[in-house]
Parts: sequence; structure tokens; C-alpha cells
Amino acid sequence: MKQTEEAKNRGTLYLCPTPIGNLEDITLRVLRVLREVAVIAAEDTRHTRKLLAHHGISKPLISYHSYNQQRRGEEILARLSRGESIALVADAGTPGISDPGAALVREALARGIQVVVLPGPSVVVTALIISGLDTSRYLFEGFLPVKRRRRALEKLARETRTIVFFEAPHRLCATLKDV
Repeated sequence: MKQTEEAKNRGTLYLCPTPIGNLEDITLRVLRVLREVAVIAAEDTRHTRKLLAHHGISKPLISYHSYNQQRRGEEILARLSRGESIALVADAGTPGISDPGAALVREALARGIQVVVLPGPSVVVTALIISGLDTSRYLFEGFLPVKRRRRALEKLARETRTIVFFEAPHRLCATLKDV
């Protein structure tokens, strides 16, 4: 398929997985991309700044999180459309899983912007493996609804596969009680 001239002039959105714990658990390819892009969009710039400093990378950082995703997402998409390449990072693991990165990816693809997902750590897979539970079949539920958590858990009660879901630290004790 032949790429249009307009598509050729667009930048690339790179989804760059970051270490879950140890700052050295990052791929060489991710480090190269972080050095080459025009800007890095980070869930928490303070957190990402530590990672970049550890690896001697000095790049402009902009925040992209659930509170600014609409406004900042449009800004990122405009920059990509002008030909800038941008790396998107989460605080830990792969961006785009139960975070605002998913909306940015959808919109970038809808606008014909190239999106490249780099391999690396995944919190979902890491949690599944360390659990010691059956890993042959599993269900990922993302974040449970805050207001209807018990109802969501009741619907999952008969599930035979291992279930992985996310929870905020300040809600963890209450969720464990509900489980």
C-alpha cells in the first residue's frame, strides 16, 4: 500500500514501556527512542525525570495523564501531525493499558498517524506470573468500578480463569475486604 505524502510527513507516536521497579529493566531500543524523539509525554514527569537522569537522557518532558488528556492529547496529536515524533511513557510498565494512552492511540490511528509499540515490561503479565496462579488462561479486568465494585466482583465470582485487575493504593484494603 502506498503511503500518501501527508502521511509521510507525520511523526510517530512511540509507546515506550518503562521499568516496573529497577531502573535498569529497560530495553536498549526504548532508550534509543527516548534519546531520538522530539519530546516525551509522561504520566508523571517527576517519576520519568528520575528514569531519564539515571540513563543520561535529556529531553523535553510534557505531562499527559487523566486530568489533562483532552487538552494535552490534542496538543500531542497536532505535534505528531506536524512531523514530530513523540514517546509516551507510563510510570511503570506499558502505556495504553487502563490509562489515557489508549485514547491517544485510538485518535492517532484515526488520524493516520503511525503508532509503534515497543516491547517491554507489562504490569499485568508480571503480576500474573508472580501470583503463582494458573497462567494458562486469565482475564484482565483493568480497574474495577469505584461505585459498583461489589457488583462487579459478584459478576466475576463464578469465573474459573485467573483474574487480574488494577486497584489504587488508597482503595486496596476496602477492595480486598469486598473480595
